Amino acid sequence: MKYKAKIIVRLKEGLNDPEGRVIGKALKNLGYKIDELKVPKYFEVVFESDEPEKEVEEMCKRLLANPVIHTYEYEIESLGE
Repeated sequence: MKYKAKIIVRLKEGLNDPEGRVIGKALKNLGYKIDELKVPKYFEVVFESDEPEKEVEEMCKRLLANPVIHTYEYEIESLGE
């Protein structure tokens, strides 16, 4: 069975997000009233599996997210066969 996983990986609360800080500062310089900006990573993975939830968890834990500094969430949708 084919699936599509939509995965969002974020830095844990309180950790420095240098990319978000730079983009937020640039938006402020353009006149926008930005209080805070964070830059999460977004992945879409199309894959075949008999255990999609297990495999997405493994993908996140083994490569896509560092559990020391990241949190992640995902949605899995079935694409049929």
